[in-house]
Amino acid sequence: MSDLLTYAYAVVRNAEGLRETTAPLRGVADSPVSLVTDTGDDQLGLVVSHVPGQDFQEDALKQHLEDLEWLEAVARAHHGVIEALAERTTVLPLRLATVYLDDNRAREVLEAGRTMFAERLARLSEHVEWGVKIYVEPSAAPAAPAVPAADLTPGRAYLRSRRQQQSVRDTVYQAAQKAAERVEAAGRKHASDRVRHRVQQGLLADAAGAVGENVVNDAYLVPLKRCDDFLADVTHAADGLDGVRVEATGPWAPYSFAMPLDESGGAAAAEGAPP
Repeated sequence: MSDLLTYAYAVVRNAEGLRETTAPLRGVADSPVSLVTDTGDDQLGLVVSHVPGQDFQEDALKQHLEDLEWLEAVARAHHGVIEALAERTTVLPLRLATVYLDDNRAREVLEAGRTMFAERLARLSEHVEWGVKIYVEPSAAPAAPAVPAADLTPGRAYLRSRRQQQSVRDTVYQAAQKAAERVEAAGRKHASDRVRHRVQQGLLADAAGAVGENVVNDAYLVPLKRCDDFLADVTHAADGLDGVRVEATGPWAPYSFAMPLDESGGAAAAEGAPP
Protein backbone atom coordinates (compact mmCIF):
# COMPACT_ATOMS: atom_id res chain seq x y z
CA MET A 1 0.00 0.00 0.00
CA SER A 2 1.27 3.49 -0.88
CA ASP A 3 2.19 5.88 1.91
CA LEU A 4 -0.10 8.40 0.21
CA LEU A 5 -3.89 8.43 0.00
CA THR A 6 -6.14 10.32 -2.40
CA TYR A 7 -8.06 13.13 -0.69
CA ALA A 8 -11.22 14.20 -2.56
CA TYR A 9 -12.56 17.76 -2.32
CA ALA A 10 -15.43 17.94 -4.76
CA VAL A 11 -17.12 16.60 -7.85
CA VAL A 12 -17.16 19.27 -10.55
CA ARG A 13 -18.25 19.98 -14.05
CA ASN A 14 -15.12 19.80 -16.16
CA ALA A 15 -15.37 23.33 -17.51
CA GLU A 16 -12.92 24.89 -19.93
CA GLY A 17 -9.80 26.05 -18.13
CA LEU A 18 -10.50 24.01 -15.01
CA ARG A 19 -7.20 22.14 -15.13
CA GLU A 20 -5.40 25.46 -15.34
CA THR A 21 -7.39 26.66 -12.33
CA THR A 22 -6.49 23.64 -10.23
CA ALA A 23 -2.82 23.53 -11.22
CA PRO A 24 -1.56 26.28 -8.83
CA LEU A 25 -3.81 25.26 -5.92
CA ARG A 26 -2.41 23.73 -2.75
CA GLY A 27 -4.75 21.66 -0.64
CA VAL A 28 -4.65 19.69 2.60
CA ALA A 29 -1.11 19.07 3.85
CA ASP A 30 0.01 21.72 1.32
CA SER A 31 -0.34 19.10 -1.44
CA PRO A 32 -0.81 20.01 -5.13
CA VAL A 33 -4.37 19.72 -6.40
CA SER A 34 -5.27 17.79 -9.56
CA LEU A 35 -8.29 16.57 -11.50
CA VAL A 36 -9.36 12.93 -11.88
CA THR A 37 -11.83 12.51 -14.73
CA ASP A 38 -14.48 9.93 -15.55
CA THR A 39 -13.25 7.82 -18.47
CA GLY A 40 -16.82 7.46 -19.71
CA ASP A 41 -17.81 11.12 -19.31
CA ASP A 42 -15.11 13.76 -19.49
CA GLN A 43 -17.62 16.38 -18.37
CA LEU A 44 -17.31 15.10 -14.80
CA GLY A 45 -14.24 15.44 -12.61
CA LEU A 46 -13.15 14.68 -9.07
CA VAL A 47 -10.76 17.24 -7.59
CA VAL A 48 -8.12 15.52 -5.45
CA SER A 49 -4.71 15.78 -3.86
CA HIS A 50 -2.44 13.27 -2.11
CA VAL A 51 -2.11 13.21 1.67
CA PRO A 52 0.01 11.17 4.12
CA GLY A 53 -1.59 7.84 4.95
CA GLN A 54 -0.24 8.09 8.49
CA ASP A 55 -2.62 11.02 9.10
CA PHE A 56 -5.69 9.80 7.23
CA GLN A 57 -5.93 6.07 7.90
CA GLU A 58 -8.96 5.25 10.03
CA ASP A 59 -7.33 5.08 13.47
CA ALA A 60 -5.13 8.14 12.94
CA LEU A 61 -8.03 10.14 11.55
CA LYS A 62 -10.20 9.41 14.58
CA GLN A 63 -7.50 10.85 16.82
CA HIS A 64 -6.91 13.87 14.60
CA LEU A 65 -10.60 14.74 14.59
CA GLU A 66 -10.28 15.40 18.33
CA ASP A 67 -7.46 17.88 17.66
CA LEU A 68 -9.20 21.20 16.96
CA GLU A 69 -6.05 22.88 15.67
CA TRP A 70 -5.39 20.08 13.16
CA LEU A 71 -9.05 19.97 12.18
CA GLU A 72 -9.17 23.72 11.58
CA ALA A 73 -6.11 23.57 9.32
CA VAL A 74 -7.65 20.77 7.25
CA ALA A 75 -11.01 22.56 7.07
CA ARG A 76 -9.41 25.81 5.90
CA ALA A 77 -7.44 24.04 3.18
CA HIS A 78 -10.51 22.04 2.11
CA HIS A 79 -12.65 25.18 1.96
CA GLY A 80 -9.98 27.14 0.09
CA VAL A 81 -9.86 24.60 -2.72
CA ILE A 82 -13.63 24.45 -3.03
CA GLU A 83 -14.04 28.22 -3.08
CA ALA A 84 -11.42 28.53 -5.84
CA LEU A 85 -13.24 25.88 -7.87
CA ALA A 86 -16.63 27.52 -7.33
CA GLU A 87 -15.37 30.65 -9.10
CA ARG A 88 -14.84 28.60 -12.25
CA THR A 89 -17.53 25.90 -12.36
CA THR A 90 -20.43 24.18 -10.58
CA VAL A 91 -19.15 22.36 -7.51
CA LEU A 92 -20.50 19.45 -5.49
CA PRO A 93 -18.49 19.76 -2.24
CA LEU A 94 -17.60 16.55 -0.46
CA ARG A 95 -17.43 15.82 3.23
CA LEU A 96 -14.28 16.84 5.05
CA ALA A 97 -11.63 14.06 5.05
CA THR A 98 -13.13 11.96 2.26
CA VAL A 99 -10.14 9.83 1.23
CA TYR A 100 -9.47 6.84 -1.03
CA LEU A 101 -6.68 4.35 -1.45
CA ASP A 102 -5.53 5.89 -4.73
CA ASP A 103 -6.67 7.80 -7.81
CA ASN A 104 -7.97 4.63 -9.47
CA ARG A 105 -10.33 3.96 -6.58
CA ALA A 106 -11.46 7.60 -6.67
CA ARG A 107 -12.14 7.27 -10.41
CA GLU A 108 -14.19 4.12 -9.81
CA VAL A 109 -16.36 6.02 -7.33
CA LEU A 110 -16.81 8.88 -9.79
CA GLU A 111 -17.82 6.51 -12.58
CA ALA A 112 -20.19 4.50 -10.37
CA GLY A 113 -22.03 7.65 -9.33
CA ARG A 114 -21.98 9.26 -12.77
CA THR A 115 -25.75 9.71 -13.14
CA MET A 116 -26.36 10.91 -9.59
CA PHE A 117 -23.47 13.37 -9.71
CA ALA A 118 -24.61 14.80 -13.04
CA GLU A 119 -28.15 15.28 -11.76
CA ARG A 120 -26.94 16.90 -8.55
CA LEU A 121 -24.61 19.27 -10.39
CA ALA A 122 -27.44 20.26 -12.74
CA ARG A 123 -29.60 21.10 -9.72
CA LEU A 124 -26.85 23.22 -8.14
CA SER A 125 -25.90 25.05 -11.32
CA GLU A 126 -26.20 28.84 -11.03
CA HIS A 127 -26.99 28.56 -7.30
CA VAL A 128 -25.12 29.53 -4.15
CA GLU A 129 -25.66 28.85 -0.48
CA TRP A 130 -26.54 31.52 2.07
CA GLY A 131 -26.50 30.88 5.79
CA VAL A 132 -29.09 32.59 7.98
CA LYS A 133 -28.79 32.64 11.76
CA ILE A 134 -31.19 34.24 14.22
CA TYR A 135 -29.99 35.29 17.67
CA VAL A 136 -31.92 36.42 20.71
CA GLU A 137 -30.46 38.93 23.15
CA PRO A 138 -32.97 39.54 25.95
CA SER A 139 -30.62 42.06 27.55
CA ALA A 140 -30.96 44.24 24.45
CA ALA A 141 -34.74 44.44 24.80
CA PRO A 142 -36.24 47.32 26.80
CA ALA A 143 -37.07 46.31 30.36
CA ALA A 144 -40.56 46.66 31.77
CA PRO A 145 -41.15 49.87 33.75
CA ALA A 146 -39.97 49.47 37.32
CA VAL A 147 -42.70 49.21 39.96
CA PRO A 148 -42.05 50.60 43.46
CA ALA A 149 -41.32 47.74 45.81
CA ALA A 150 -41.20 49.60 49.08
CA ASP A 151 -44.20 47.67 50.41
CA LEU A 152 -42.80 44.27 49.44
CA THR A 153 -40.62 41.95 51.40
CA PRO A 154 -37.20 41.20 49.86
CA GLY A 155 -38.44 37.75 48.85
CA ARG A 156 -41.52 39.07 47.06
CA ALA A 157 -39.48 41.81 45.39
CA TYR A 158 -37.06 39.19 44.10
CA LEU A 159 -39.87 37.02 42.74
CA ARG A 160 -41.46 39.96 40.96
CA SER A 161 -38.12 40.89 39.43
CA ARG A 162 -37.71 37.34 38.16
CA ARG A 163 -41.22 37.38 36.68
CA GLN A 164 -40.44 40.64 34.89
CA GLN A 165 -37.22 39.17 33.48
CA GLN A 166 -39.08 36.09 32.31
CA SER A 167 -41.71 38.28 30.67
CA VAL A 168 -39.01 40.09 28.71
CA ARG A 169 -37.45 36.77 27.64
CA ASP A 170 -40.83 35.42 26.53
CA THR A 171 -41.43 38.56 24.47
CA VAL A 172 -38.02 38.30 22.82
CA TYR A 173 -38.48 34.62 21.92
CA GLN A 174 -41.88 35.42 20.43
CA ALA A 175 -40.22 38.15 18.38
CA ALA A 176 -37.57 35.65 17.22
CA GLN A 177 -40.35 33.36 16.02
CA LYS A 178 -41.78 36.22 14.00
CA ALA A 179 -38.35 36.92 12.49
CA ALA A 180 -38.01 33.23 11.62
CA GLU A 181 -41.36 33.32 9.85
CA ARG A 182 -40.22 36.33 7.82
CA VAL A 183 -36.99 34.55 6.84
CA GLU A 184 -38.91 31.42 5.84
CA ALA A 185 -41.21 33.55 3.72
CA ALA A 186 -38.18 35.02 1.96
CA GLY A 187 -36.90 31.50 1.38
CA ARG A 188 -40.19 30.33 -0.13
CA LYS A 189 -40.20 33.37 -2.40
CA HIS A 190 -36.59 33.39 -3.57
CA ALA A 191 -34.78 30.14 -2.68
CA SER A 192 -34.84 26.69 -4.26
CA ASP A 193 -34.28 24.72 -1.05
CA ARG A 194 -33.55 24.98 2.66
CA VAL A 195 -31.63 22.87 5.16
CA ARG A 196 -32.06 23.23 8.92
CA HIS A 197 -28.82 22.89 10.89
CA ARG A 198 -28.40 22.38 14.60
CA VAL A 199 -28.14 25.69 16.42
CA GLN A 200 -24.65 26.66 17.54
CA GLN A 201 -23.96 26.19 21.22
CA GLY A 202 -20.96 25.83 23.50
CA LEU A 203 -17.60 25.66 21.72
CA LEU A 204 -19.13 26.17 18.28
CA ALA A 205 -20.81 29.38 19.38
CA ASP A 206 -17.64 30.58 21.12
CA ALA A 207 -15.53 29.86 18.04
CA ALA A 208 -17.95 31.80 15.86
CA GLY A 209 -17.80 34.79 18.23
CA ALA A 210 -21.56 34.73 18.57
CA VAL A 211 -23.32 37.37 20.65
CA GLY A 212 -26.62 36.19 22.05
CA GLU A 213 -28.28 32.79 21.84
CA ASN A 214 -28.51 31.16 18.44
CA VAL A 215 -32.09 29.93 17.94
CA VAL A 216 -32.17 29.39 14.14
CA ASN A 217 -29.32 28.13 11.94
CA ASP A 218 -30.54 27.53 8.39
CA ALA A 219 -28.98 27.28 4.95
CA TYR A 220 -30.74 28.36 1.76
CA LEU A 221 -29.96 27.38 -1.83
CA VAL A 222 -30.54 30.56 -3.82
CA PRO A 223 -30.35 31.15 -7.58
CA LEU A 224 -27.69 33.72 -8.41
CA LYS A 225 -30.29 35.99 -9.99
CA ARG A 226 -32.38 36.03 -6.78
CA CYS A 227 -29.62 36.69 -4.25
CA ASP A 228 -30.13 40.44 -3.97
CA ASP A 229 -33.87 40.07 -3.39
CA PHE A 230 -33.35 37.25 -0.89
CA LEU A 231 -30.83 39.27 1.12
CA ALA A 232 -32.99 42.37 1.07
CA ASP A 233 -35.86 40.46 2.68
CA VAL A 234 -33.68 38.56 5.14
CA THR A 235 -31.78 41.60 6.39
CA HIS A 236 -35.07 43.29 7.27
CA ALA A 237 -36.53 40.25 9.02
CA ALA A 238 -35.76 41.65 12.49
CA ASP A 239 -37.03 45.16 11.79
CA GLY A 240 -39.11 46.40 14.73
CA LEU A 241 -38.26 43.37 16.87
CA ASP A 242 -36.29 44.26 20.00
CA GLY A 243 -33.69 41.78 21.22
CA VAL A 244 -33.54 39.86 17.92
CA ARG A 245 -30.70 39.82 15.40
CA VAL A 246 -30.62 38.16 11.97
CA GLU A 247 -27.25 37.38 10.40
CA ALA A 248 -26.79 36.31 6.77
CA THR A 249 -23.47 34.85 5.61
CA GLY A 250 -22.27 33.88 2.17
CA PRO A 251 -22.37 33.33 -0.68
CA TRP A 252 -20.82 29.88 -0.30
CA ALA A 253 -20.43 26.84 -2.46
CA PRO A 254 -23.51 24.68 -1.72
CA TYR A 255 -22.04 22.56 1.10
CA SER A 256 -25.38 21.95 2.79
CA PHE A 257 -26.99 20.64 -0.39
CA ALA A 258 -24.29 18.20 -1.48
CA MET A 259 -24.58 14.45 -0.99
CA PRO A 260 -21.58 12.69 0.58
CA LEU A 261 -19.92 9.94 -1.43
CA ASP A 262 -20.45 7.43 1.35
CA GLU A 263 -22.39 7.06 4.58
CA SER A 264 -19.57 5.63 6.65
CA GLY A 265 -17.19 8.57 6.51
CA GLY A 266 -13.94 9.37 4.78
CA ALA A 267 -11.96 6.87 6.87
CA ALA A 268 -14.08 4.00 5.58
CA ALA A 269 -13.49 5.17 2.05
CA ALA A 270 -9.76 5.11 2.70
CA GLU A 271 -10.05 1.45 3.61
CA GLY A 272 -11.64 0.74 0.24
CA ALA A 273 -15.26 0.49 1.34
CA PRO A 274 -17.81 1.08 -1.43
CA PRO A 275 -19.48 4.51 -1.52
